[in-house]
Amino acid sequence: MSEVIIGIDLGTTQSAVAIVDSGFPILLADEQGRSLTPSAVWYGAEGEIEVGHEALRRSGVDRVITSVKSLIGRRADEADGALLADGRLATAAGPLFPEEVSAEILRKLKGIAEDRLETGVVKAVVTVPAYFHDGQRAATKRAGELAGLEVVRILSEPTAAALSYGLDRLGDSSRVAVFDLGGGTFDVSILEMREGVFEVSATSGDTRLGGDDFDEALARFAARKLGVELEAIDALEKVAWVTEGKRVKHVLSDEEDAVFRIPFTGEVPVFREDFLRLMEPFLNRMESCSRRAMLDAGVEASDLEAVVMVGGSSRIPAVKERVREVFEKEPDLSQHPDEAIARGAAIQAGILAGTVREVLLLDVTPLSLGIETMGGLMNVLITRNTTIPCKAGEMFTNAIDGQTSMKVRVLQGERELARDNWELGAFEVPFESDRRGQARVGVEFRIDADGILSVLARDVATGKDTVIEVGSAAVDVTEAKVEKMVSESVEFAFEDMSARVFEEARMKADELLPAVGVALEQAGALLDESEIKEIKEARDRVELAIKDREVAALKSAVEKLDEATESLAALLVQKATAALFSSPQD
Repeated sequence: MSEVIIGIDLGTTQSAVAIVDSGFPILLADEQGRSLTPSAVWYGAEGEIEVGHEALRRSGVDRVITSVKSLIGRRADEADGALLADGRLATAAGPLFPEEVSAEILRKLKGIAEDRLETGVVKAVVTVPAYFHDGQRAATKRAGELAGLEVVRILSEPTAAALSYGLDRLGDSSRVAVFDLGGGTFDVSILEMREGVFEVSATSGDTRLGGDDFDEALARFAARKLGVELEAIDALEKVAWVTEGKRVKHVLSDEEDAVFRIPFTGEVPVFREDFLRLMEPFLNRMESCSRRAMLDAGVEASDLEAVVMVGGSSRIPAVKERVREVFEKEPDLSQHPDEAIARGAAIQAGILAGTVREVLLLDVTPLSLGIETMGGLMNVLITRNTTIPCKAGEMFTNAIDGQTSMKVRVLQGERELARDNWELGAFEVPFESDRRGQARVGVEFRIDADGILSVLARDVATGKDTVIEVGSAAVDVTEAKVEKMVSESVEFAFEDMSARVFEEARMKADELLPAVGVALEQAGALLDESEIKEIKEARDRVELAIKDREVAALKSAVEKLDEATESLAALLVQKATAALFSSPQD
């Protein structure tokens, strides 16, 4: 009998648990027959905890934690004031890390599965947005462990959606787009099926874009009409406004108008055209992500066989219309958008458990990864859109005499200079003091199937390893930041390359100038005045070019100094050889 592995869609707004039964992925419902569980948790002052529908019923009366997925794995400075300084969330039960709150949702889903299956469950596949960075993925895994689950695979949501829609049954070399718009996150991915292998050619998205934003936009629209400052009201009252925004959003998906009502405050008529106006900036961001994904994958809309839509917010007519325009075809909504991710997770769980024939799933890295090298340059080890899992490494040496350690700064980005990229982490690798260029440190980046990055640095002389797993130090890779990084790499390509050429020429000059000074002292007397003058003028041009930061001038001056010192170098060799043969012999 195959082991039981459940599939979980840990959503921003709603979550679900599913399993493959008799070859079909099915969602598991609670005792009331509900297959979707609100991602909501309430903590009582006496230690009580309620999750899901029970917690949501307390909204507007007591503080209920929702959308915790948007906080998981983030630092306090990335959470717009939603987290305390130590990265925890204030609750009636005391400060808790977001993964501790998420664990309650996972524990609830685990309980539903055990009740329905009438057996214990300890293993699960859990989905995350494609643009969740390493810290968020690792925190999601920790949430599963806190809930008593072994998370055997972290699966990207677009890939789960592709499985749910049966895209593995398309013909060879089929290419599809997966458009996933949930409550708090958005992803669009281009996938290609090749001989039974799912490969994500490119992915783009925004971990801070979803239905929650539309709800709040409607709430702000109504608040302005009623002369209410939404930021000035308390948190519980604001929840009521946003909840009403969600209701109005649902009505406007079917009707041309709706009434936004807040008891004891007032009513505001809202027309679909108002909603469309509010949606425009969000739709533009979705379009930008979609076109970026196609550009990165090297495809046009006509190259795609299908566009599938998942996530509850994908049902909004304006979203469907924009998708139709961008991808130039009718979007596929044949699967229930709220259930597709969980079904895909269940299929992946079935593959791992051996109950479903295997379809290999390959994701890609959203940005290049590398380390800082001498001169403040970015040395790329894993390029953007590399299929994962993957690993890559390179050997580095000490830059100065007597150096006893090397600082490894792990970087992410597309720029030539380290300072223009994002630091994911840093650590020191100690080694024995040695002459310049003699110490050897091997650095290897490894990204596992869950998209989690680990960095290994090895002192070749001793074989001692230093390993870090990039977790909470990882930066937030929102689509806005990714798009900005990629755009800037194009916009500043000339300046960046000039800066790299300058730094490389400056490093060569830094080696050459002291050597020239020493050589002149040792063998200058053997040169005529014109040769010495030529060398000194070439040296002065190098120093001036460094001072003025003139790239072309520095590169040319270094080459001229190299040429001018050829005879000096030859004289030094002759002098050394003569000294060797004239020394007393034993």
